Amino acid sequence: MTTISVVIPCYNDAAFLEVVLAALAAQTRPADEVIVVDNASTDASERVARASGAVLVVEPVHGIWPAAATGYDAASGDLIARLDADSVPPPDWIARAEAILTLAPLMDVLTGPGDFYDCPRWVAALGRFVYLGGYFRLIGLWLAQPPIFGSNFVMRRAVWAEVRGLVHRERDDVHDDLDLSLHLPPSVTVWFDPTLRVGISARPFETWRGIARRLDWAYRTLALHGPAGTPWRLRLARRAWARRLRS
Repeated sequence: MTTISVVIPCYNDAAFLEVVLAALAAQTRPADEVIVVDNASTDASERVARASGAVLVVEPVHGIWPAAATGYDAASGDLIARLDADSVPPPDWIARAEAILTLAPLMDVLTGPGDFYDCPRWVAALGRFVYLGGYFRLIGLWLAQPPIFGSNFVMRRAVWAEVRGLVHRERDDVHDDLDLSLHLPPSVTVWFDPTLRVGISARPFETWRGIARRLDWAYRTLALHGPAGTPWRLRLARRAWARRLRS
């Protein structure tokens, strides 16, 4: 049977963490392993993780990428799923992801969008259609395939084994999901399923400073990958790989 590990980076998010762990406990197909990576929290995050029965891993180097990478390293499942501490997956999230990846053995990574909660409807709409919609459309054109969304994806264990030494996992000033997407070799296929949805917090839009910081991370992440990570080079690499498969 396929085994599934769910990785959740967490920094001072005890209240959110309690909700996502409860949502995972209510899955129709339970995870074989839930890993909470405590990123040097000073609140009750550690206690919440232990009370849920999750595997607790500590990563003292602050940042989403250091925490997420440590969680992926610790995962033992055939599939490594990722949620954020403020993600809220529906009860069939794991079951649907497993079914899709089982039926499509050539699919390496499965990702989906998020629905913003704890905010007015107009903010949720902007987040869905402009923030996330722009990310999937624009970065999808850049990569010549869908980008990974860090709050909602599942990858095969072999994918992480291939790129874990290439990504900028020690940095706290880049987008970990975009960095991971840019480091995927042409042989790795990412599939975007618009129906594989999770709830996500609208915290990124609470302040202009927070929005500006995320835009700055996006620019820095893309700049780190030039010239090999420019759109035309990525497209040429994927076309060359496709030709190899046909020959």
